[in-house]
Order: sequence, then C-alpha cells, then structure tokens
Amino acid sequence: MSNLSLSELHSLLDKAVEAGGLRRLDRAVAQFLAEHGEADGRVLLAAAMASAQLGHGHTCLDLAHALRDAGRLLYADKPDDTQRLPDWSLADWQTALSQSACVATDDQHPDRPLHLNGTRLYLRRQWQYESQVAAGIQQRLQQLDLPLPALRELLDELFPQDANTPQPDWQKIACALAARSGFAIITGGPGTGKTTTVVRLLGLLQTLAQQQGSRSLRIRLAAPTGKAAARLNESIAGAVNRLAVSDEIRASIPSEVTTLHRLLGPLPDSRRFRHHRGNPLHLDVLVIDEASMIDLEMMAFVLDALPSHARLILLGDKDQLASVEAGAVLGDLCAQAEAGGYSTATCEWLTQATGCDLSHWHSAQPRALDQHVAMLRFSRRFAGDSGIGRLASAVNAGQLPDDVWNNHDTQLLALNGEHDPQLDVLCLAGYSGYLSAVQQPPQNSDDAAWEEWADGCLSSYSQFQLLTPLRQGPWGVDGLNQRIAEHLHQHGLLSSAHGWYAGRPVLMSHNDYQLGLMNGDVGLTLTDPTGELVVVFKVNNQLKRIRPSRLPSVSTVFAMTVHKSQGSEFRHTALIMPPEPSPLLTRELLYTGITRAQQRFTLLSANRALLKQAAATRTERVSGLGERFGDG
Repeated sequence: MSNLSLSELHSLLDKAVEAGGLRRLDRAVAQFLAEHGEADGRVLLAAAMASAQLGHGHTCLDLAHALRDAGRLLYADKPDDTQRLPDWSLADWQTALSQSACVATDDQHPDRPLHLNGTRLYLRRQWQYESQVAAGIQQRLQQLDLPLPALRELLDELFPQDANTPQPDWQKIACALAARSGFAIITGGPGTGKTTTVVRLLGLLQTLAQQQGSRSLRIRLAAPTGKAAARLNESIAGAVNRLAVSDEIRASIPSEVTTLHRLLGPLPDSRRFRHHRGNPLHLDVLVIDEASMIDLEMMAFVLDALPSHARLILLGDKDQLASVEAGAVLGDLCAQAEAGGYSTATCEWLTQATGCDLSHWHSAQPRALDQHVAMLRFSRRFAGDSGIGRLASAVNAGQLPDDVWNNHDTQLLALNGEHDPQLDVLCLAGYSGYLSAVQQPPQNSDDAAWEEWADGCLSSYSQFQLLTPLRQGPWGVDGLNQRIAEHLHQHGLLSSAHGWYAGRPVLMSHNDYQLGLMNGDVGLTLTDPTGELVVVFKVNNQLKRIRPSRLPSVSTVFAMTVHKSQGSEFRHTALIMPPEPSPLLTRELLYTGITRAQQRFTLLSANRALLKQAAATRTERVSGLGERFGDG
C-alpha cells in the first residue's frame, strides 16, 4: 500500500495552498496532527482536505469523491497534472485512517480530532453536530395520538373549501401532518402560504390544547437573521388577525419574532449560548422561518436547547441557497419532499383528517422522516402568466428559456462590460425615491413625526435592491457599492460618496450584542432632529437609533450579496451576473435572487452563455445527515 512521505506531503500541501485549493488553515491542521505524533501522510492529507471541505460548506470529506477529483479539490481551478495522489485505493485510505490514533470510528473515542464513518471523514466537531441534529430530530419523529373527529372539524373550519384552491390542499395537509408530530417541515416556494399555514397550525394547536383542558402552549417564533425576523414579524401579524378562531385563541398566538441568536442567548466572547440542555428554553412550540439559512452548528444548538416535550416546526424553501456556514440542513431533510414519500398508513390518516387523496404521493419504501415533511406547491403570489413565477420554475428545473423575459415583470439586460451605463441608470431609478425622502426630514423637532418619517425612509429604501454573487472586484459588492455611491453623488442625491452621509444604507457584518444588532441587520443613515447623523435600524418592529461612531464594522449596501439577501423581499430586485465563470454561479443562487422580487425582476448579464450554465449547475453539499434517517 503506497504512502506519502512527510516531505512529499509538505510539498503537495504547499502547492495546493499556492494554487488556492487549500487554505493555510487547512495546512495547519495537518501540521498540528504531525506535531502530535501522526506520521502517516495519508491521514494528514485527509485531515487537510476535510478542513478545506468545511471551508467550502461541506460537513465532511467524501474519500471516494476525493480520489476521483483530487486535482480540482487540491488545486482549485488550476489543477497540476504532475501532482496527483499516490496510487492508493479507497480501501487503502480507509484502512490507514481507521488504524490512526487521530481517527475515531465509533463512539469509544469522542476526543479524537477526526471521525471516519464509512467513506466520510469528519472533523470531530462536525461529526458531533451532525449526530446531535439527527438524534434531536429522531427523538421527535413519534406520531402523537390526536382525536380525529375533532381534528377534522377544526381543519375544515381553518381551511374552508375554495374553488380557487387546487386539490389536494397542501396547506391543510401540512397543518395536519405537523399537528400530530413533535417535528415537522413545511417547505415551499414564495407565495405558497408557509406563514398562513403555520399561523393556522398554531391556532389549531392552541384550540386542541384548550379542548383537552391544558394550559395555553408557550410558543416562540424565530428566524436566522434580523431581516428574516422582521419580515416574518410583519406578515404574521396580519395572518393572525385573519385567523378564524376565538379572540382568546388569537391572543395566545405570538406575533413577535426574534433571531435564533437572541432566542438562545449568546454568551459574550463564546460560541456557546445561555440556553442548552442543562438550561432549556421555556417553550412548548418553536417555529423557525427561513430554515434554509440554518447551518449544521446552529441547528445542533437549537435542538440542544429545546426541552424534550417541545415541538419544532421548520419553514423554508428547500430550493434556496444553503447556509453560508457548513451544512445544508433543510435541503438534506427535504431531499424527498417533491415526491412526497408517504407510507400507506400516512396516506390513510391524511385522508381521514383532511379529506384529501394522497395516493399519488405514496411510496412503497417510505422513510420515517418523510412522514413529517409537507411541500406547498401552489403559489398565490405569482399568477400563471407571471414572468417571475415562470422564471423561478424554469431555473429550478435547470433551464433558462428565452421566452421567460416579458419586460412586464422580468427583464434581461445585456451588459457590454463592467462600465455599461445601463447599470447606473437602473440604480438611479431604483434608489432615487428613498433618497428624495431622506432629503426632506420633518421641519419640527417632534419625535413622533421624525420616527414616522424615518420609518417611511426605511420602507422606501426596501423597494429596490441590487444583488450580486460576489464580494470583491468590479462585479462584487465592494466595487459596485462605490460605483453606485459615486453615481448618486454626481446626480445630487448624496452629499458625499465616502464615509458617513445622509442616505447611506449599511449592513451589519457581525453580531453586536451590546447594541442589540445582528449580522445581516440593515440600517439607514439619517439626520436626527438635532441635525446629527444617526443610523436607524428596525428591530422587533421598533426603531433603534445608533451613532455612526458606534458602528465600526458595517458596509455600504446599495449592492448586497445574494446570500445576505435571504430572508428579504423587495418590490424590484436586480441581479447582476459577472462575465467570468465562478463556483458561486449556481441554480440555487439564481433561484434565490429571482425569488427576492415581489413585483419586478431584472437580470443584468455580461455573458449570457453563463446564465444557462448556472441554471444547470446544482450546489452540492457533502453531508451524511440525510442518510441517518432510515425506512419508515
């Protein structure tokens, strides 16, 4: 069995770092293990590659994939054909790893830095997180015994028959599935009614608790980011008011939404939280919106902090971009959602509970997990002739046909290089409305009038947003934000294009617990009644004023990355695509950008061929989470 000498290993790692396939951090992982006694180059290389995969969002290294595609994994876009892995087999690599004192293969050595499970190699912490998430969900997959006649009656009241609702009524089905379970996922695209469904579900659960003589359920609502929490806050209040239940039940459904960080209670200078298994959250039901944004680590913390009796309900769009950090939890758990995957027993129970025929979504080999997942399939936001709806569906199918651009709500602009003035014209039109409002503050010092004006400015700013896949360069947020600021300044809409100025929108790039602001929160720089600049954020439906001097780590956000836009919606969304290929240009990125638009979507592209390539390229996150859930 061939091996790597340490000198060969160091040479290989140095070349991989230089090519950009590995980070210096990944090389340091191998170096650390070598300094602590590991002498097998196969183990050290695997450790470095597992660390690199974590940096790319994967929770583990697939050894078989690494052998097939070592050149790309090690040397990124510059593979060196002269530097390949030695000629060893998958079995050789697994044997070397399993015999190493650095690698655990069972639960007997939880302190070892690596864990091997079949052909997947994990860093210890990721293995522990995946195990915690799987165990926390498995614990809640038991089906609760509900009184079917009472349940059917309540469901029929909450979901009255509507000739305009396609059958089966997936909102009703989702509500029924979630009602009988300690864990449920409700997934669906924009406008499919996830918020409406969960509000009716909460009304149902509170009514059932009341009928059974129990106290009202303690319910908390959360989202991964401040923006996602604010948007859910706005939509859930209206849904509660429209709910066909008693005033008492309506009052028992909360409308306040918090971020997951605020819910768990972060400890200063630590990755840990105040709430955990030893100090669980005080709740009976936790609803998390925009669950596609939750990474594996955060999901592990959430499940660790849930009391054993509590229900967990996840809402999200499985087709959106996965989390920025490692893992694609919602995608892993919803892998079979399109097909349904329901058992005979589930189909029969759903027919009794809802009157819906689910035989088309029956599976001969059902998984237990899939009996707790419902996919909403009918969008009420986008009509059948909606360009945005058709475009999103086409991209989800891996296509980008020419006939989806109608100039009514979807438009494709072909850019001629990075200096094409079409971008400037678009941004001038998109941002001039809120900037005109910023220049007209109230003339008196009445605080209520000022707050009403500031709230209006924030609302007006959110009407348009430019998105980009990239952070750096002329096509990334850094270059675009400076370009847009200078153009708006030249047209007299900004007093300056640098530093702090009235009208500057800013994005929090980290959590600031002292200020009560979270990563992703967006604020707007305004002139307060004394003439001083303040940055106004909307947190939990309340305006928060912060002096610019207290915000050293914010960035201008005329342009925002698609990742940062998750959890937000804008009346008009524009997405600019760079002319050069990038691993970031994927189907999920296009779909996420498109579905941030409520009424109008514009795609700007300097290389149209890349658009179809992006639509055909799926994001792949290596993970073992989905395989931990067996047959039903």
